[in-house]
Amino acid sequence: MARIELIMPKMGESIIEATILKWNKQIGDTISIDDTVLEIATDKVDSEVPSPVAGVLAEILYKENDVVGVGKPIAIITTEGTEVAASPSVAIENETNKITDKIVETTSQPITSTNNEQIQSSGDRFYSPLVKNIAKTENISQAELDAISGSGLEGRVTKKDILEFVENRGKQPVATAPKVVETPPAVTQSTIETPKPATSVSGNVEIVEMDRMRRLIADHMVHSKHTAPHVTSFVEADVTNMVNWRNKVKKEYQNRYNENITFTPLFIEAVVRAIKDYPLVNISVEGYNLIVKKDINIGMAAALPSGNLIVPVIKNADMLSLAGLTKSVNDKANRARKNQLKPDEIQGGTFTITNVGTFGNIMGTPIINQPQVAILATGAIQKKPAVIETEFGDVIAIRHMMFLSLSYDHRVVDGSLGGAFLKRIAEYMEGFDINRPI
Repeated sequence: MARIELIMPKMGESIIEATILKWNKQIGDTISIDDTVLEIATDKVDSEVPSPVAGVLAEILYKENDVVGVGKPIAIITTEGTEVAASPSVAIENETNKITDKIVETTSQPITSTNNEQIQSSGDRFYSPLVKNIAKTENISQAELDAISGSGLEGRVTKKDILEFVENRGKQPVATAPKVVETPPAVTQSTIETPKPATSVSGNVEIVEMDRMRRLIADHMVHSKHTAPHVTSFVEADVTNMVNWRNKVKKEYQNRYNENITFTPLFIEAVVRAIKDYPLVNISVEGYNLIVKKDINIGMAAALPSGNLIVPVIKNADMLSLAGLTKSVNDKANRARKNQLKPDEIQGGTFTITNVGTFGNIMGTPIINQPQVAILATGAIQKKPAVIETEFGDVIAIRHMMFLSLSYDHRVVDGSLGGAFLKRIAEYMEGFDINRPI
């Protein structure tokens, strides 16, 4: 009987861990090759983990909501169809016993379990089953556990942290706030953590905890604002030719390509042309170095049914025809809404477009998608009276107008570059060929 380890897969170059969302198979279940064993989530995307072999699920090494490093075994599968009794993982039991023995040795006190409070992961902190077990055994409340300063990745509470807490519990008062650390003169104001203001929960209110994706978005947005000084420029573009061309060809386009052509690929095409004219917008910053990207990979913000946003990336957008851009935009937008994007499809973007006009907004001030240095927001297209210069003089006509807003990192993109780049995008949109073939 062979024992095969199911390994936490590497979901991308920058991914070092993943959270187990759901076990689709249980101990004792028969598994075929490529059957989905569990669902995992990273800070990029949710994904399914298939079985590399056929056999029986013998052990589950981690529970749901546990955070596991890539490359670590997460389950054991036995081959040759051997029946396995449904029982907890021996590895978890042995490790739990070791920790419990350690607690007894450290405290030199009998263990009494009087804590009936259900310990849960709170906020953006995850607690492993072992930490939860120690907290329950030692009658540590949720508030006390949340107050422990963790030394693990992203401030997580480790076994060592909670054992030290247990050892010193009777010697000093329980900390109810983060420890105040003297800031050396070299530390800048941006690195100092300010206390969170108290929130009133009195009255007719409802407290709703952020879901995992919303917490990641919140952290990403705050990180971007702390990293890059944002400046936003605006222009108004006459996109009448673009609107009239789309209205003229959309039925024929649908019949020929079996695709619905939206404005998004037209916007992307204009942005790609402008990036070629101003390549220093297609960069990232590393210290005092500029990383100029030769590839033009356009991210497009897509709204999910949950209300959250995800940014699928169209790789090498400058190499695609309008038909290719349309097909890629539609495919990624559809699969984004169904949570079917692969990790690689939301990484590697060099510039992002967000369409606030979808929600009826005429303009917006988007936040840069780090480590990029600029992001474009396209507003709603509206009919307006506008002055048009003709060979017979100025006339007023009804035109399709829209606002474009560009937020950029003022560390490396100044007003001259940002303004010229934005104006160039508008010029390409306004100069769209009304007689262009599809």
